[in-house]
Amino acid sequence: MKRDGGPVRDGRPVRDGGPVRDGGHRRAGVRQFRDGRPGGRVELVGRLRAALGVPPGDPSGLVDPSPRRRAEYASDASNYRVPPVVVVFPRDVDDIPAVLDVCRATGTPLTTRGAGTSIAGNAVGPGVVMDLSRHLDRVVALDPDARTATVQPGVVLDVLQAAAGRHGLRFGPDPSTHARCTLGGMIGNNACGTRAIAYGRTSDNVLALDVLDGTGRRLRAAAGEEPPPGLAAFTRAHLATLRTELGRFPRQVSGYGLEHLLPERGGDLAKALVGSEGTCAVVLGATVRLVAPPMATAMVVLGYPDMATAADAVPALRPHGPLALEGMDARLVDIVRRHRGPGAVPALPAGAGWLFVEAGGDTPAHALAAARRLAADAGTAATRVVESGPEARALWRIREDGAGLAGRTADGEPAWPGWEDAAVPPERLGAYLRDFEELLRAHRLAGVPYGHFGDGCVHIRLDLPLARAPRLLRPFLLEAADLVAAHGGSLSGEHGDGRARGELLDRMYSPAALDAFAGFKRLFDPDDLLNPGVLVRPRPVDADLRLPAAHALPAPAPGTGFALAHDGGDLARAAHRCVGLGTCRADTSVTGGFMCPSFQVTRDEKDSTRGRARVLQELANGTLVRGGAGAAEVGEALDLCLSCKACARDCAAGVDMATYKSEVLHRAYRRRPRPVSHYALGWLPRWSRLAARAPTLVNAVLARRGARRALLRLGGMDPRRDVPAFAARPFSRWWRERRAPSTSGVPPRGDVVLWVDSFTEAFSPGVGRAAVEVLTAAGYRVVVPAGPGPVCCGLTWITTGQLDGARRRLRTLVRRLAPYARAGTPIVGLEPSCTAVLRGDLVELLPGDADAAAVAAGVRTLAELLTSIPGWAPPRLDGTRIVAQPHCHQHAVLGFTADRDLLAAAGADVRVLAGCCGLAGNFGMEAGHYDVSVAIAERGIAAAVRAAPAGAALLADGFSCRTQAAHVVGVSGRHLAELLAAPPTPPP
Repeated sequence: MKRDGGPVRDGRPVRDGGPVRDGGHRRAGVRQFRDGRPGGRVELVGRLRAALGVPPGDPSGLVDPSPRRRAEYASDASNYRVPPVVVVFPRDVDDIPAVLDVCRATGTPLTTRGAGTSIAGNAVGPGVVMDLSRHLDRVVALDPDARTATVQPGVVLDVLQAAAGRHGLRFGPDPSTHARCTLGGMIGNNACGTRAIAYGRTSDNVLALDVLDGTGRRLRAAAGEEPPPGLAAFTRAHLATLRTELGRFPRQVSGYGLEHLLPERGGDLAKALVGSEGTCAVVLGATVRLVAPPMATAMVVLGYPDMATAADAVPALRPHGPLALEGMDARLVDIVRRHRGPGAVPALPAGAGWLFVEAGGDTPAHALAAARRLAADAGTAATRVVESGPEARALWRIREDGAGLAGRTADGEPAWPGWEDAAVPPERLGAYLRDFEELLRAHRLAGVPYGHFGDGCVHIRLDLPLARAPRLLRPFLLEAADLVAAHGGSLSGEHGDGRARGELLDRMYSPAALDAFAGFKRLFDPDDLLNPGVLVRPRPVDADLRLPAAHALPAPAPGTGFALAHDGGDLARAAHRCVGLGTCRADTSVTGGFMCPSFQVTRDEKDSTRGRARVLQELANGTLVRGGAGAAEVGEALDLCLSCKACARDCAAGVDMATYKSEVLHRAYRRRPRPVSHYALGWLPRWSRLAARAPTLVNAVLARRGARRALLRLGGMDPRRDVPAFAARPFSRWWRERRAPSTSGVPPRGDVVLWVDSFTEAFSPGVGRAAVEVLTAAGYRVVVPAGPGPVCCGLTWITTGQLDGARRRLRTLVRRLAPYARAGTPIVGLEPSCTAVLRGDLVELLPGDADAAAVAAGVRTLAELLTSIPGWAPPRLDGTRIVAQPHCHQHAVLGFTADRDLLAAAGADVRVLAGCCGLAGNFGMEAGHYDVSVAIAERGIAAAVRAAPAGAALLADGFSCRTQAAHVVGVSGRHLAELLAAPPTPPP
């Protein structure tokens, strides 16, 4: 139902502050928060530290008012920016009342936060932000017989799923952020997810809550519990409204879920508090219901001419009881293909819009039969049934990555939340989508719809001009709210209202419903301390927007840094690719991804890709973080970034923090003195060439412990590190002195260029020799470009931000390689990080250079070249067990598919590791990084090598990976070329 907006002033509705919108006034005994003024901040921080028993210096960081920390928590996954005064990390449940007591005594707002993946701006606040994900992250108890679990609020959903899965159970709702979202956050937003059509919303699966309300009162909320004072009278006073306006269809998530207070619904306060977005109480713990999923599943993909037609088919499919029924737009699939490559998308039936439907059964055959019955009622001949397995997982991953991938429109423009998850009754979905497309055209907006079509919920991100014309947001949102209300829908279908939609609730609800919301808030938080500005007395939808306050960060001079071509050359725009979904916070031991290695060890937001991006965004804002690229906060945020580039691939939004770090270092130190490690490690190829004149002497000096430690300290490195030995005979010398091998009996395949990088040349010439042997055996004539001077790609200059020096080296390298690239001669790189420079960084550092583009297009890995040879068969590796550590840059830029295929064709038994080795170029060598570097290794490569069966080979093409393995576990890794040139003898 449409409501008028009331009186208007300067184009904005004026709220009268009366009983409909007012959440109540502060009690006389509660002081007014002093808006973050320095005196107030000092007093607040002091009180918090005293209450938590933290010493004034607070080395633990449990109470952190630093500008960097405030920057990290100023945004969630929404368009909004509200810097807190201080961030608090409670160690246990007993710390939470102490924090609230201080907030009550000082009149300070308190916002509770889980993983910070809230899309509506419901996890940011102006006073204290309390992060419960850091320490309160346990499954307290799990009863498989009763099918219940008791959890702390900061436990990640996947952790609960793993614990429940050991008993054949699961928690029903599964939002796409399941790898990092917390149960407390799901309770706050009433999260739903893909399988809510089968298992219900979070509110349907919460049995009891242990909460602390805004008065400091601790409550157990559950069906059958004695209601707190005033609640029964409140319910009686609003019976008609609760029965007629709330709970009309499953995805009506906007506002408070007060329908659960009705006597015919059990009078369940716990369910009513679910979805209250932290505005009424802080969740201390929860008891939730678990369900038993079917033994087998199958998937059917249904193709339609467009998304609205796909939506029309939903009502006929719902009676089949699908486990999931998702809509997917062709434009989103195209974005996936561009981002992850064509092979990332399995074959789809014809259409421009699809329904992805999951059916269950007691056996695989039963599940397949159920899927075929679904297809028969789908109203389309474009159907494909997919058995459970890798192909089905690849299809569902498209859906899981939707929010990040939809952060770019089909034209590559940034797209933002703001009208993210509206829902209508499923029978109205097709009509709603058609009207919504008309609304987008009228406002000249574009986006890619997808979502939980089975429940009538549509996700979409729009190319809203938030940076250049934020004034256009309000009129669109008002009309969008009126449209969804006209279709009997809800402004929010699962993410809550927050700051994005709270002000719009009067377009959907009557004054009586809004009065009920305000009264409910008043019962539990009369002083409006808990997450103010949300739901009741909401902030305007166009207040506190992040982008309008950000200034551009172009290169100091044209052509001096990375081109940042996809972001218009603007570092600020690149940093704002991070929309805060927090994929970088997921546990890679569960998800199998590579990012973010340092966060996996520290679990500190500072060390996540998102945390670093937020600090760079605040650099663009210029209030919390000042001083340009050399600001201390920027240095702290980037210090533990390994430059592994994993985020460039694993982050669906395309955040490339390794590039941003290099760019920041370039700007901070260009034409200025640098840290000594930048010279010691950034100029490593120079020192390697000098060492090559007397490698025996250099190695002898470095073998002496005292001398080595002194030199490492002098070079800004950790003295606990080993130094790899320089080769007695560099590759170039071997190449000049070798005798050309015979190729008789091998069909000639023409020339191949072997590009020998600085690491292969100086440290691992055996890798180069093995590559020559393998390529020659495959029928190629190997060519190594000759000429004076180095053929370095400048990798070490790039990672230390010495981009002028990197560009000079790349120009020299391009001159050497371009004639071959233009002639179509394949160029093979051996070191993954260096090969990745030519495939990626090269065109960013030499934009518009046709020769550079030709070289980038012509570079191959050894596996890519060999697997492209028709009829070529690798040497047999039957019975050989291999632990393979892909280099981070190979994972991010080159991919490991060709290597995996080659090893499979050779008959090897391969376990491919996920995650960084921890050395990552110069990172693990630099002083201050050793402990984190080794801890990363212990989570991955070191643990895998120790657990490998006797005789297993470690395959590690990256020089840094082999160096780390030798240092941490004393195992020498082998390059793929060495493995193929001299296959290991399998154990008997």
